[in-house]
Amino acid sequence: MKIDPVAYVGAVVREVAFRERDGKPARAVIATRSYDTDIADLWDVLTNPERIPRWFLPISGDLRLGGRYQFQGHAGGEITTCEPPRRLAVTWESMGTVSWVTVTLAENGPDATRLELEHLSVIEGDFWDRYGAGAVGVGWDLALLGLALYLAMPPGGEFDRAAASAWPATDDGKEFIRRASEDWCRASIAAGTEEAAARRSAANTTAAYCGEPEPGSGG
Repeated sequence: MKIDPVAYVGAVVREVAFRERDGKPARAVIATRSYDTDIADLWDVLTNPERIPRWFLPISGDLRLGGRYQFQGHAGGEITTCEPPRRLAVTWESMGTVSWVTVTLAENGPDATRLELEHLSVIEGDFWDRYGAGAVGVGWDLALLGLALYLAMPPGGEFDRAAASAWPATDDGKEFIRRASEDWCRASIAAGTEEAAARRSAANTTAAYCGEPEPGSGG
Protein backbone atom coordinates (compact mmCIF):
# COMPACT_ATOMS: atom_id res chain seq x y z
CA MET A 1 0.00 0.00 0.00
CA LYS A 2 1.30 3.44 -0.95
CA ILE A 3 1.46 5.71 2.08
CA ASP A 4 0.92 9.46 1.68
CA PRO A 5 3.05 11.06 4.45
CA VAL A 6 1.23 14.39 4.22
CA ALA A 7 -2.22 12.86 4.56
CA TYR A 8 -1.33 10.56 7.44
CA VAL A 9 0.52 13.24 9.40
CA GLY A 10 -2.40 15.62 8.83
CA ALA A 11 -4.89 13.10 10.21
CA VAL A 12 -3.51 13.53 13.74
CA VAL A 13 -4.09 16.50 16.05
CA ARG A 14 -1.06 17.01 18.32
CA GLU A 15 -0.97 18.80 21.66
CA VAL A 16 1.61 19.29 24.41
CA ALA A 17 0.60 20.15 27.98
CA PHE A 18 2.73 21.21 30.96
CA ARG A 19 1.67 19.28 34.08
CA GLU A 20 2.87 17.83 37.38
CA ARG A 21 3.09 14.23 38.55
CA ASP A 22 3.83 13.40 42.19
CA GLY A 23 4.93 17.00 42.74
CA LYS A 24 7.42 16.93 39.86
CA PRO A 25 7.22 18.81 36.55
CA ALA A 26 5.83 16.64 33.77
CA ARG A 27 4.89 16.93 30.11
CA ALA A 28 1.90 15.34 28.39
CA VAL A 29 2.13 14.48 24.71
CA ILE A 30 -1.38 14.06 23.29
CA ALA A 31 -2.29 12.64 19.87
CA THR A 32 -5.88 12.49 18.61
CA ARG A 33 -7.27 11.05 15.39
CA SER A 34 -10.40 9.37 14.03
CA TYR A 35 -10.64 5.83 12.67
CA ASP A 36 -13.29 4.47 10.32
CA THR A 37 -14.58 1.72 12.57
CA ASP A 38 -17.02 1.47 15.46
CA ILE A 39 -15.93 1.87 19.06
CA ALA A 40 -16.32 -1.83 19.93
CA ASP A 41 -14.05 -2.89 17.08
CA LEU A 42 -11.40 -0.27 17.85
CA TRP A 43 -11.40 -1.30 21.51
CA ASP A 44 -10.88 -4.91 20.43
CA VAL A 45 -8.02 -3.92 18.12
CA LEU A 46 -6.33 -2.12 21.02
CA THR A 47 -6.83 -4.84 23.66
CA ASN A 48 -7.04 -8.22 21.91
CA PRO A 49 -3.63 -9.95 22.15
CA GLU A 50 -4.29 -11.69 18.83
CA ARG A 51 -4.88 -8.39 17.00
CA ILE A 52 -2.33 -6.10 18.67
CA PRO A 53 0.67 -7.73 16.90
CA ARG A 54 -1.00 -7.15 13.53
CA TRP A 55 -0.42 -3.40 13.82
CA PHE A 56 2.08 -2.91 16.68
CA LEU A 57 4.17 -5.54 18.49
CA PRO A 58 3.70 -9.02 19.97
CA ILE A 59 2.42 -8.76 23.53
CA SER A 60 2.42 -11.11 26.51
CA GLY A 61 1.34 -11.00 30.13
CA ASP A 62 -1.76 -10.96 32.31
CA LEU A 63 -3.94 -8.66 30.22
CA ARG A 64 -6.53 -7.57 32.76
CA LEU A 65 -6.97 -4.75 35.27
CA GLY A 66 -4.04 -4.88 37.69
CA GLY A 67 -2.12 -7.29 35.48
CA ARG A 68 1.18 -6.69 33.78
CA TYR A 69 1.94 -6.66 30.07
CA GLN A 70 5.15 -6.76 28.03
CA PHE A 71 5.66 -5.75 24.40
CA GLN A 72 8.32 -7.86 22.75
CA GLY A 73 11.62 -5.98 22.78
CA HIS A 74 9.93 -2.81 24.01
CA ALA A 75 8.06 -1.37 26.99
CA GLY A 76 6.03 -3.18 29.63
CA GLY A 77 4.02 -2.13 32.64
CA GLU A 78 0.83 -2.43 34.67
CA ILE A 79 -2.74 -2.06 33.45
CA THR A 80 -4.13 0.56 35.84
CA THR A 81 -7.49 1.39 34.22
CA CYS A 82 -9.69 -0.75 31.98
CA GLU A 83 -13.17 0.61 31.20
CA PRO A 84 -14.44 -1.11 28.03
CA PRO A 85 -14.90 0.22 25.45
CA ARG A 86 -13.79 3.75 26.36
CA ARG A 87 -10.69 4.06 28.52
CA LEU A 88 -7.45 2.18 29.04
CA ALA A 89 -4.48 3.36 31.12
CA VAL A 90 -1.13 1.69 31.73
CA THR A 91 2.25 2.43 33.19
CA TRP A 92 4.91 2.57 30.46
CA GLU A 93 8.15 1.14 31.82
CA SER A 94 11.19 1.27 29.57
CA MET A 95 14.96 1.63 30.06
CA GLY A 96 14.59 2.16 33.80
CA THR A 97 11.97 4.91 33.56
CA VAL A 98 8.24 4.93 34.27
CA SER A 99 5.70 7.08 32.43
CA TRP A 100 1.94 6.84 31.96
CA VAL A 101 -0.17 6.20 28.86
CA THR A 102 -3.93 6.74 28.69
CA VAL A 103 -6.12 5.93 25.68
CA THR A 104 -9.66 7.31 25.49
CA LEU A 105 -12.20 6.36 22.81
CA ALA A 106 -15.41 8.16 21.81
CA GLU A 107 -17.93 7.71 19.02
CA ASN A 108 -17.34 10.11 16.15
CA GLY A 109 -20.37 9.35 14.00
CA PRO A 110 -22.12 6.06 13.18
CA ASP A 111 -19.04 4.21 11.88
CA ALA A 112 -16.10 6.22 13.21
CA THR A 113 -14.30 6.46 16.54
CA ARG A 114 -12.07 9.19 17.92
CA LEU A 115 -8.94 7.97 19.70
CA GLU A 116 -7.01 10.19 22.10
CA LEU A 117 -3.65 8.94 23.33
CA GLU A 118 -1.87 10.78 26.15
CA HIS A 119 1.68 9.94 27.23
CA LEU A 120 2.72 11.69 30.46
CA SER A 121 6.40 11.80 31.45
CA VAL A 122 8.14 13.34 34.45
CA ILE A 123 10.92 15.71 33.36
CA GLU A 124 14.22 14.36 34.69
CA GLY A 125 17.71 14.86 33.31
CA ASP A 126 18.24 16.51 29.94
CA PHE A 127 16.25 14.12 27.74
CA TRP A 128 13.29 16.47 27.24
CA ASP A 129 15.54 19.44 26.53
CA ARG A 130 17.43 17.39 23.96
CA TYR A 131 14.53 15.72 22.13
CA GLY A 132 11.32 17.41 23.24
CA ALA A 133 7.78 16.23 22.61
CA GLY A 134 8.67 14.36 19.44
CA ALA A 135 10.77 11.81 21.31
CA VAL A 136 7.66 9.87 22.24
CA GLY A 137 5.30 11.73 19.91
CA VAL A 138 6.86 10.52 16.67
CA GLY A 139 6.97 6.98 18.02
CA TRP A 140 3.26 7.10 18.70
CA ASP A 141 2.68 8.64 15.27
CA LEU A 142 4.26 5.54 13.72
CA ALA A 143 2.09 3.30 15.90
CA LEU A 144 -1.10 5.19 15.00
CA LEU A 145 -0.12 4.96 11.34
CA GLY A 146 0.25 1.19 11.71
CA LEU A 147 -3.19 1.06 13.30
CA ALA A 148 -4.71 3.04 10.42
CA LEU A 149 -3.09 0.79 7.82
CA TYR A 150 -4.27 -2.34 9.63
CA LEU A 151 -7.86 -1.10 9.78
CA ALA A 152 -7.71 -0.27 6.06
CA MET A 153 -6.52 -3.75 5.08
CA PRO A 154 -8.88 -5.90 3.01
CA PRO A 155 -10.37 -8.98 4.69
CA GLY A 156 -7.76 -11.69 4.89
CA GLY A 157 -4.88 -9.26 4.42
CA GLU A 158 -1.63 -10.03 6.23
CA PHE A 159 0.50 -7.57 8.20
CA ASP A 160 4.03 -7.50 6.78
CA ARG A 161 6.18 -6.84 9.85
CA ALA A 162 9.44 -6.75 7.90
CA ALA A 163 8.10 -4.13 5.49
CA ALA A 164 6.64 -2.10 8.36
CA SER A 165 9.96 -2.14 10.22
CA ALA A 166 11.85 -1.05 7.11
CA TRP A 167 9.42 1.70 6.04
CA PRO A 168 10.73 4.50 8.35
CA ALA A 169 14.09 4.31 6.52
CA THR A 170 12.48 4.88 3.11
CA ASP A 171 12.08 8.33 1.54
CA ASP A 172 8.36 8.35 2.38
CA GLY A 173 9.09 7.16 5.90
CA LYS A 174 11.62 9.91 6.51
CA GLU A 175 9.22 12.50 5.10
CA PHE A 176 6.55 11.25 7.50
CA ILE A 177 8.99 11.50 10.42
CA ARG A 178 10.11 15.00 9.46
CA ARG A 179 6.57 16.29 9.12
CA ALA A 180 5.39 14.67 12.35
CA SER A 181 8.42 16.01 14.22
CA GLU A 182 7.77 19.51 12.87
CA ASP A 183 4.16 19.32 14.01
CA TRP A 184 5.20 18.25 17.53
CA CYS A 185 7.56 21.22 17.49
CA ARG A 186 4.66 23.55 16.69
CA ALA A 187 2.55 21.96 19.44
CA SER A 188 5.37 22.41 21.94
CA ILE A 189 5.80 26.08 21.01
CA ALA A 190 2.03 26.59 21.36
CA ALA A 191 2.25 25.09 24.86
CA GLY A 192 4.87 27.64 25.88
CA THR A 193 8.24 26.12 24.96
CA GLU A 194 10.76 28.71 23.77
CA GLU A 195 10.83 28.50 19.97
CA ALA A 196 14.57 28.07 19.45
CA ALA A 197 14.70 25.29 22.07
CA ALA A 198 11.72 23.52 20.52
CA ARG A 199 13.29 23.64 17.06
CA ARG A 200 16.62 22.28 18.33
CA SER A 201 14.83 19.41 20.04
CA ALA A 202 12.77 18.66 16.93
CA ALA A 203 15.89 18.58 14.76
CA ASN A 204 17.50 16.08 17.15
CA THR A 205 14.37 13.91 17.20
CA THR A 206 14.10 13.91 13.41
CA ALA A 207 17.75 12.88 13.09
CA ALA A 208 17.37 10.12 15.68
CA TYR A 209 14.32 8.57 14.01
CA CYS A 210 15.85 8.89 10.54
CA GLY A 211 19.11 7.29 11.63
CA GLU A 212 21.11 10.43 10.90
CA PRO A 213 23.65 12.38 13.00
CA GLU A 214 22.15 14.98 15.28
CA PRO A 215 22.83 18.57 14.16
CA GLY A 216 26.10 19.77 15.63
CA SER A 217 27.15 16.28 16.71
CA GLY A 218 29.99 16.14 14.20
CA GLY A 219 28.84 12.68 13.12
